[in-house]
Amino acid sequence: MATPEVNPAMIPATQEFHLSFRVADLAISTRFYTQFLDVAPKQSTARFSTFIVPHLCLNLVILVNDRDEPLDTYSLYHVGLGVKDRAAVIESYHRALAAGAEIVKAPRTTWRGTPLHELWLRDPTGYNLEIYARLNDAELAEMPADQEPIFLVLGAAPTP
Repeated sequence: MATPEVNPAMIPATQEFHLSFRVADLAISTRFYTQFLDVAPKQSTARFSTFIVPHLCLNLVILVNDRDEPLDTYSLYHVGLGVKDRAAVIESYHRALAAGAEIVKAPRTTWRGTPLHELWLRDPTGYNLEIYARLNDAELAEMPADQEPIFLVLGAAPTP
């Protein structure tokens, strides 16, 4: 009798990433994610809103806070959304500004650690969102000797 092939991956292949978290104000957060993701909720009730975002393979559900205490946004350090390229990171920056998001780190290319084009922002509840794109070979070849970040939008770099 043949033994079945063992797949070392616990999850062999994913088609969708599902993320669900509580928000401080459902209406404000629903407006934010509708504008930022450019997708209307598939379903929205007084208790939750569900966003199906095909281009990110994302099923996002935001829920009301049922407790009379502030949400702990510290323990969920951030949610990272990988996008196609540098242009998509820059587009996400403009969408975030239009949606009223707090920009934590302006769009930039970083070289230390995992080289990325990245943008960090905060949603209305206070959760950190990282929008990133991995660098292609040509972009990696442009790494400066000092490996200091390169800001991608004129005027968006922090002032010293």
